Amino acid sequence: MNSLPQESMPREKLISHGPQALTDAELLAIFLRTGTRGMNVIELADFLIKDFGSLRKLFGATQDEFCRHKGLGSAKYVQLQAVLELTQRYLSETLKRGDALTSPEQTKLYLSGLLRDKHREEFFVLFLDNQHRVISGEPLFQGTIDAASVYPREVVKRSLEHNAAALILAHNHPSGVAEPSQADRRITRRISDALALVDIRVLDHFVVGDGEVISFAERGWI
Repeated sequence: MNSLPQESMPREKLISHGPQALTDAELLAIFLRTGTRGMNVIELADFLIKDFGSLRKLFGATQDEFCRHKGLGSAKYVQLQAVLELTQRYLSETLKRGDALTSPEQTKLYLSGLLRDKHREEFFVLFLDNQHRVISGEPLFQGTIDAASVYPREVVKRSLEHNAAALILAHNHPSGVAEPSQADRRITRRISDALALVDIRVLDHFVVGDGEVISFAERGWI
C-alpha cells in the first residue's frame, strides 16, 4: 500500500478494512479525490478539517465560505450537498421502514441530522399510525418555541389530516444546549392535552442540541 499514490491509499484501506477504519481526513480525501499544488489529497483534507474547525463546520459551510478555500470550488460544493441530502434521505427512509418506538436511537439520529444545524428553532412532528410506524414528518413552526408561536390547534389539524394515531414532537435549540426549558414543557403539555381530546397520543418530545438529544419520555415527562 505504501507504493500506491496518496489519493489511492484511503480507497484501498476502505476496501480492505471498511469505512470505520478510516480517519476523518482519509474519508474526506476520498470525496476530494485530488490534492492541490504542494499538498497531496490527504494533506489537503487534513488542512481543511483543521481550517474549518471540524467536519461538521465544513459540511455546514455556506457556498461562499466553502469555495473560498484552496482546493474547493462550486463543483465540490454541489457534490457535498448531494451527499448530505442522500444521507438525510437514507435516514428518513430507514426510519419510515421501521418502528419509531423500538428504534429510539435511530429516531434521535434522524432528528439530530435534520435539526441540529438549523440557525433558527424549528418545530418538527413525526405523524405515526396505530402501529407507531411513521406516516410523515413535517416542520410545522419556526422561531422561538413558546406558546406564542406554536399552536396546538394546527398540530391537531395536521394530525387529523394524516389520520395519525400518535405523534413524536421535536425541536432544536440553536444555542447548542439541549436542556428543555419550562416553555418547552408547557407547550408539550398543551399539545398533549389538545390531542387527547381526539384520542391521539404524544409519545415523546425530543430536544436537539449540539451534541445531545434529550427525550421527554426518558425524563418521565410524558
